[in-house]
Amino acid sequence: MIEIDNNLFTLILTTIFFFVGIFIGTTITRNKLKDQKLSEEAQKNALLSAKEDLTRTFNTLANSQLSHHTENFLKLAKENLKTQQEKASNELFSREKAVENLVNPIKETLSKTQEYLNKIESTRQESHGSIKAQLESMAISQKNLTLETQNLVSALRRPEVRGQWGEISLQRLVELAGMVEHCDFITQDQKETEDGIIRPDMVINMPDNRQVIVDVKTPLDAYLDAIKTNDKKIQEASMDRHAINLLNRIKELSSKSYWSQFENSPEFVILFIPGDQFLSAALSKKPELLDDALRQHVILATPTSLVALLKAIAYGWQQVALTDNAREIRNVAAELYDRLTIFTSHLTGIGKDLNSSVKSFNKAIGSLENRVLSSARKFTELGIKPKKNIDKLKKIDEIARIEKDS
Repeated sequence: MIEIDNNLFTLILTTIFFFVGIFIGTTITRNKLKDQKLSEEAQKNALLSAKEDLTRTFNTLANSQLSHHTENFLKLAKENLKTQQEKASNELFSREKAVENLVNPIKETLSKTQEYLNKIESTRQESHGSIKAQLESMAISQKNLTLETQNLVSALRRPEVRGQWGEISLQRLVELAGMVEHCDFITQDQKETEDGIIRPDMVINMPDNRQVIVDVKTPLDAYLDAIKTNDKKIQEASMDRHAINLLNRIKELSSKSYWSQFENSPEFVILFIPGDQFLSAALSKKPELLDDALRQHVILATPTSLVALLKAIAYGWQQVALTDNAREIRNVAAELYDRLTIFTSHLTGIGKDLNSSVKSFNKAIGSLENRVLSSARKFTELGIKPKKNIDKLKKIDEIARIEKDS
């Protein structure tokens, strides 16, 4: 770098001297031309000639210096470039190693992350397939449910279907409460009256020959009209009509006076509505409906309230069964006591007979021991050696103990 600066300084000095020479030459020429009073044309030619000479001289000098300095500069540049390349190559290798050491853990982590993402993607695809299948199944089920609901709504508009549905619902509730048909309740019982034959849907038998009459009513036409439409006015009008229809059924049931046709029946009849929502809808329009029904000796019951009543009646039957069982146990115990009394008297007679037998046995033992065995034992004293000696017989000291109540 120092050598390059010296050459540059030399070039600058040469250039300065060159321009100084030009200036001096120009000045001398002007003086000569002035002194010689040359013509303007001659002066111009002289100046052009001098300029050309100076230009050639400058170009020659500049080219020479530039060529020399360019060669030196290129040589130095190549050397510096080579040095810098070697240094950069070493630094690059070191940096590559450092970057490699830094990148390898990241590469491994990215590889593991990619594997994990692949597993997640695989699981997601499986889950997506499963969810898709479930959604398709749900869509089919929803479609079938909608179709079945439509069929049910259409069927419930037929009075005979509504009646059968209400009776089946009542039957299921009775079975759920433990009031099975063959022992606790009867269905479709009928009575002949002056006005004809009346037939409630069910008669519940209670303890002490009591009976509760149940009749099923399902006035659903107006209710189905209300839930079918989205028009608020039509819904309100249909719900009003639903409440009125239920009130009319209450009046109709009250006029039959079931309680006067069945013995031991309380002075009311249960009107079973096979759906809590049906009664709630009517009460939302006529809150006084329950009171109106009670005044007409009709109790409104839904599945929730009726099953509670049936459970209570079933519990009553259980208590009656327990009472009957207790009474039977008492009778069996009394009979057993009488039989034990007779058996005890027999045992007492046997005990007396045993005591008499023991006394007779002891007398026989005493006689045998004193009169027979005592003489037999004397044979041993006379030199007879039996295989076994005769044991001494013992009397029975214990006798049968018979205790009598004082």
